[in-house]
Amino acid sequence: MIKRTVKASESNSFVSLCSRRTVAEHRRVISSQTWLAGVLILLSFPSAFAESDFSAFWKTFKSAVITGDRAKVAEMTKFPLSMPYEVKAVKNKENFLRRYNEIFKGEANAAQCFGKAEPHKESDRQYDIYCPFKGTPNDWENAPIRFIFELTKSGWKFAGLDNVNE
Repeated sequence: MIKRTVKASESNSFVSLCSRRTVAEHRRVISSQTWLAGVLILLSFPSAFAESDFSAFWKTFKSAVITGDRAKVAEMTKFPLSMPYEVKAVKNKENFLRRYNEIFKGEANAAQCFGKAEPHKESDRQYDIYCPFKGTPNDWENAPIRFIFELTKSGWKFAGLDNVNE
């Protein structure tokens, strides 16, 4: 049997090694806690993010409608798309592309309107854009055509079209 005495310097290095490991573990825990606290703080302000997310969505959606990028608009639409009273809902992308002119050039000229219209916040989960009839494009006092946007699980989407006069 071999007996060995541990020198003080060796025992200190062992303690030092243990201390370093403990410090590193503490730093990891603190770093994780800090990250978690940051995420929780950010999640406590969902309406601020919803608004800024909507602004980015609206900019892209508006641009796609103005330039006539039907495929892009379809990607940003929730199906089935709600339509005005007594008008059949738009069930899917193919139906949407077929009915695009009815939706965006029917009662209102969306491309023209979207260049001037300002989003109206209904709630943290819904924004609306009101447009005048295409025959009276400057009559903003009478803007009954409502484009509805909703916050879904996959982000903001165009969710419906309505004529508030009906």
